[in-house]
Amino acid sequence: MNRTTKQTQAWAGQFGKEYTDRNALTLEEMELLYKKQYGITRTEMNSKFVGDFERDIRILEVGSNIGNQLLCLQNAGFNNLYGIELQSYAVELSKSRTKGINIIEGSAFDIPFKDGWFDLIFTSGVLIHIPPWELDTALAEIYRCSSKFIWGLEYYASEHTQIPYRESKETTEMLWKADFPTILCHQFPGLEAVKIRHFKYHDNDNVDVMYLLEKGE
Repeated sequence: MNRTTKQTQAWAGQFGKEYTDRNALTLEEMELLYKKQYGITRTEMNSKFVGDFERDIRILEVGSNIGNQLLCLQNAGFNNLYGIELQSYAVELSKSRTKGINIIEGSAFDIPFKDGWFDLIFTSGVLIHIPPWELDTALAEIYRCSSKFIWGLEYYASEHTQIPYRESKETTEMLWKADFPTILCHQFPGLEAVKIRHFKYHDNDNVDVMYLLEKGE
């Protein structure tokens, strides 16, 4: 399904390129940002959720941007890593700064892999950019391609709530927060929560949720 939406057009174009340039952090800079924001690094977060997993499981990141989250997992010993990213500019940057990670251009609405190809699929700040009326399609693709686990870190709210993008009232329908693990479990009753943890920001009242869900037998 080659779905084009207002949001995919924006992220694939200049809007997305400007986002990538603004957020082109080194892995070390990203870890410091997490530490400042939550009091814990991304590596430490990952360890609490997937630290006991076998290092050769097949992992896909949906919306990998320049590859920092995959590099973080690679540094932790995971060695069978894939990423798809809507924005060609970010894909090229990620290829120039990663080695041994398979990153290609692709959309959450049409993940270019067969059913159950991955042991684990994850997102990090990606579902928040998919409008509620399109979300079920992206989640269905993630569910389809995972044989076992769905993992994520996203903005949290008890109800789907649209928020301004970069505090601009002119940029509408680009950013939402929600209870994504609950949405996933409602859409796919066979999913079971392995672990869910909320991380509050140190400098404001915002909260993110990290979750690990497992497909039932």
